[in-house]
Amino acid sequence: MSKGFFISCDEATTICTKNQYKEATFWEKLKLTVHLWTCKICGLYSKQNGKLTEVCDKHLHKVECDHALTDADKSGLKKKLAEANK
Repeated sequence: MSKGFFISCDEATTICTKNQYKEATFWEKLKLTVHLWTCKICGLYSKQNGKLTEVCDKHLHKVECDHALTDADKSGLKKKLAEANK
């Protein structure tokens, strides 16, 4: 990373990703904010990345199951796995 206050677009995208996962430091966030004031492309990237994360969190972590295995099915699978591991 650069030592100065102004960062490149590559550094900005890295910090943007870290920021979404709550891993960016205060100084990284500050540098990112300054960069986003001047770079519209990185601003668009940040918005799109945030939206993608939001959609993934909403839909991929949602558990929907119309049916479940019965206890008999589970024990049958356990037997087959045990036989296969012998």
